[in-house]
Amino acid sequence: MTRRRDHRGNDKQDHEQTPVPVVLPHVVVEVAENGTMTVTVDGTVYEPEPFAPPWRRESFAHVLDRLTERHHCPLRVEVHEADGSAFTDIITPGKRRLSPPEPTVAQREVPELLVRRGEGFAPGEDVAIAIVVAHGDAAPDGAMRAVLATDQLAASPTREVILFGRVSGTLTIGRPE
Repeated sequence: MTRRRDHRGNDKQDHEQTPVPVVLPHVVVEVAENGTMTVTVDGTVYEPEPFAPPWRRESFAHVLDRLTERHHCPLRVEVHEADGSAFTDIITPGKRRLSPPEPTVAQREVPELLVRRGEGFAPGEDVAIAIVVAHGDAAPDGAMRAVLATDQLAASPTREVILFGRVSGTLTIGRPE
């Protein structure tokens, strides 16, 4: 501690500043044998959007992107694999792009709203809404492989793809591999 005088001649004591530790959000990812992930941030479970499937190993980068975007700072990430191995890393957010200024009321385009009705669902059933962006043909063995560009999934909060056979009625829902 040192002494000094202020502009009025009064004695003042300088207290040394105690450094404040840097604390980063702590993300812990537990990967199960089946590839599903449990994600916590500072001890609080971070879950997928409502009605979305559980986090999977394939969604790891997507989850970290969302968390760095949400926190606007680096993250301390700990990953615990099903085989017992673990690693820790610091993930930094990408450069934020400046958003264009909010359009004025006169500039806003009011979207046209469309309604699609369907019947035969169970009361309270979760019904996925999918917009068809492409069609493909099943192979001779009945298998279907949909190949999509990443920007086709960019607007989807669940990143799910629905394959529906118009003749067979076969329906699959899931995330791309």
